[in-house]
Amino acid sequence: MSTELAPTIDRARVAGPLHAKTGRYASLWLATALLVPQLASADETAFVLLIQPLPREERTFRSYQPLAQYIQTLTGRPCTIQIPPNFPSYWSVLHRNNYDIALDGPHFTDYRLNKFGFSAIAKIPDNASYSLITRDTARIVDPAQLIGRRIASLGLLSGGSARLNAMFPNPARQPALIEVRSSEEAINFLLDKRVEAAFLPTTAVGQKVQRGGLTVILTTEPMARLVLSASPRLKAEIKEKIRDGLLQAHQTDAGRTMLQGIGLERFEPVTPESFANQRNVLKSYWGY
Repeated sequence: MSTELAPTIDRARVAGPLHAKTGRYASLWLATALLVPQLASADETAFVLLIQPLPREERTFRSYQPLAQYIQTLTGRPCTIQIPPNFPSYWSVLHRNNYDIALDGPHFTDYRLNKFGFSAIAKIPDNASYSLITRDTARIVDPAQLIGRRIASLGLLSGGSARLNAMFPNPARQPALIEVRSSEEAINFLLDKRVEAAFLPTTAVGQKVQRGGLTVILTTEPMARLVLSASPRLKAEIKEKIRDGLLQAHQTDAGRTMLQGIGLERFEPVTPESFANQRNVLKSYWGY
């Protein structure tokens, strides 16, 4: 398998409808899939750790290379990271199922567990909720008022966009999604009246709302932000080593070094029940 780290690439924002059953988005996914390196057979013993694309603000300070190195220490086998440049290409890579471990949102994890038989290993401790916000002067109090209007969000198929998509199940009655590269950019779009609303992680909008000028229309229930799952191709003892090593990482020097390197205090236990049916937010997307 490849030992190259797929680069994280900033992509231009894409405007379009939330549902992606159209030929336009099918073509987009096929095109972006070509950007992702194919896994070679040069080293069949190496694990591939697939990680979902990161928002621009996270790319500047967080690297998951220490996690890959820690997994290598736990298992005695090399571990290489693959990060597709955007969510459409990530969706394509996810379907190929030629990776061994994945770290991504609960909707992707739930889909993978049910589609490919993966096992949930551990989760990053912080949960995430999303808030739909608009300008005070817009006088919008119900999401239905945003049908046919523009909403900024972080990436097609991201946790936020998928949840937003699920709010508007009728393909003929939807807002237009404006993809942005960061929460800050979405806020600027909203304040500049380039969009009518933004759907963002609640932690990214709290202080902005408190300063005035913005209103929260709704906030979703918090869910696990990132979950680590392992392929059924991995032997049970290998999965146990990874699970135990991650859950006990805060108790060892090597584990604490890894956690510090990726900006976490610890990993936590996870069960499929904690994110059951989250895959349903993906049903309207091409290839489900």
